[in-house]
Formats: sequence, C-alpha cells, structure tokens
Amino acid sequence: MTGWSGLLPPGRKLPVYHEAADQRASDYPEVAEALTGEVAEQVRDDGDGGLVLSVAVPVQRYRQVLGALLLSADGDTIDQAVRTIRLDVLKVFGIALAVTTLLSLYLAGTIVRPIVKLAEAADRVRHGHRRQTSIPDFSRRGDEIGNLSGSLRDMTDALWQRMDAIERFAADVAHEIKNPLTSLRSAVETVARIDDPGQQRRLMGIILDDVQRLDRLISDISNASRLDAELSRAEIEPVDLGELLSALVDSYAATAAPDSPRLELDIAGHHHLVVAGIGARLAQVFRNLIDNALSFSPPDGEIRIKVRREGDTIRTIVSDQGPGIPPDKVTAIFDRFYSERPAGEKFGTHSGLGLSISKQIVEAHGGQIVATNRTDDDGHIAGARFIVTLPRA
Repeated sequence: MTGWSGLLPPGRKLPVYHEAADQRASDYPEVAEALTGEVAEQVRDDGDGGLVLSVAVPVQRYRQVLGALLLSADGDTIDQAVRTIRLDVLKVFGIALAVTTLLSLYLAGTIVRPIVKLAEAADRVRHGHRRQTSIPDFSRRGDEIGNLSGSLRDMTDALWQRMDAIERFAADVAHEIKNPLTSLRSAVETVARIDDPGQQRRLMGIILDDVQRLDRLISDISNASRLDAELSRAEIEPVDLGELLSALVDSYAATAAPDSPRLELDIAGHHHLVVAGIGARLAQVFRNLIDNALSFSPPDGEIRIKVRREGDTIRTIVSDQGPGIPPDKVTAIFDRFYSERPAGEKFGTHSGLGLSISKQIVEAHGGQIVATNRTDDDGHIAGARFIVTLPRA
C-alpha cells in the first residue's frame, strides 16, 4: 500500500482502530496524554490495510486543562490532501517557470540585443575605415541603454571631429613650413651661384631668418600638439587670477623699455578671484594676450587689464590702444596661423598660433574667450579688447 503506510518502519504492528458505542477518554491513549497538557498523536490500523491518524490537543484556560480535543482522519484522505498540495505546488512552479522564461525573452529582446548591436557597431567603428559606420540610436527608449547609445554616438562624432581637426592641423603645418623652406631653398641655391660678398651676406641673413622662423614655428607647433594631452593629465588646482595677473604685470614692468606701453591692472577691490585650473597654462593665455597688445599698441600707450567677479564667473578684459581688429576678422584671429601682424613687424616673428592656443586652453577650463573692438565717442575704433570668462571656483 502506498501513502502513509509506506512511511512506517517494516514489521511494525499498529493497534486496530475501534470505536466503542460508549466512548471514554481512557479508550484513546492520546486523549489521556492530552489531558495532562501535552499534544499527542496516534497511528492505527483501520482493519482493511489502511491507516487512521489521530491527534489530541488539550483544551486549556489559564493553564488549567478543561478537556481534550481529538481529531481523526484516515490515511487516504491525508494522502489526497498531500497530492492536492503537491499538484498546487507544481502549478505554481510551472507558472513561475513560464513567467521566468517570458521575462528572460523580454530582457533578451530589450536589453541584451541592443547592447550586442551597440558592441558590434563600436567594433565596426574601431576596425572600419569609413565614416558611414554609425552607432544605432536608442535614445528614444529613455533608459540607461538609450543614454549609452547617445553617449556612444556623441563619442563617435567627437572622434571624427578630432580626426578632422588633426588632418586640418597637419595640412596647416605643411603649408606654414613650406613657405620658409621654399625661401630657404631659393636663398641657398642663389648664394652658391654668386660671388659678390655683399649679396652673399644679404642672402645669408635671409637664410638665418628663415632658420629662426622654422625653429619658432616648429616649437609652437610642438607645444600646440602636446596641449590636449597635457591638459587631460595635469592636476587641477585653485588659481588666484588677481595674484597671477599682478605677478605678470610686475614682470613686464621690470623689463619694459622706457617708451613701451604701460600695463595697468584694475582689480578695484575685488578679492577671491579664484578659478579651478592649471596655473601655468592660464598664465600662458594672459601672456599671449599681453604680448599681442604690446605688439599693436603705440609707444607710450596704455594696456588696461580689468578683472571682475560676475556671479559664478570671473571676467578678465585686456584692452589696448592699437588699430583694432578688422571687423571681418574678429572670429578669424583665433584660427591657427592667423597672420595679421602690426605694420613694420618683421615677417615670421610670430607663428600665428598664440591666440589659437589661448582659445584652446580657455575652453579646456570651461571658459570662453572673445575679441571685440573698442570705440571712442565718435564711433571710431580705438583699440582691441579681449574678454576671458572663466568659471569661479
């Protein structure tokens, strides 16, 4: 027999279940035990190969046993109840398995496959050579995968822009180096064919100027090419622009010629002019602006440097009394190798990278640099003005 009888030890004999017409508590040992305050159970043989299970529990009030409650059930009933419970458990397990499977398929379709597509597209970008390869756009999902897709697309666009910038930079470098090289080659070929000492000295002077120009140009190009890597590695620290500009003005004043333009620093009681950045590179920006102003200012002119704290930014204005900026070149002066120089300056003295590098440094600090013209009361151009705006620390 299966069921509860299969759980009994082999050879064990059970008492036969019998119900008397006049039942007493003493007829049931489990009841007698329950009257002592303990829960008791008993398994009996129903006489037909089945089992009868009985449980007796005491009925108490304030720990006083008032009686006992006896519950009996045959083994088939219990087996049927257990089978029903097992069937219910199997049903719940089946439903949970189905839900888990459907959820896995859903997650595979909404998470795994898009990530696989993004990974494959990123791999194509890495190994491909054509710009047509693009990252799938999942930004309309509005979740983390959508954000990841947008970030990868922005990163890819920035990568192509950086490659374009490198190509343009290489082309500009080749163009700028070719000019002094052409002049140098022409002078070398000519000096070898003439015997006049005067002409030879003049050509050797041209050769020396071209070599110096190449040296300056290569040095500036090298600095510009290293700038991005240096800005990404350098430690950010608090930089007091008031102290930095005061030191620069004192340095220029100590080495200035008698008829050089005067530098005037206007802080006007403003304190805590602190930005977060790289002190040496910010100093390079203002040295470039001051050198530019000195180049264009007339003798005994004035260069005014004004620093103000405006909300969450610090604005520095460098103004000169030079001829100003051609109206159509206000933006172009920040291009690489911009060649507009003051009248009378020796060609090749500057590489044209100073303002471009300054703009790159300021933008790497989260700031902005713009150029405008100063005007007098009659509306005529009275000089140039450069405005550097940096976020306050």
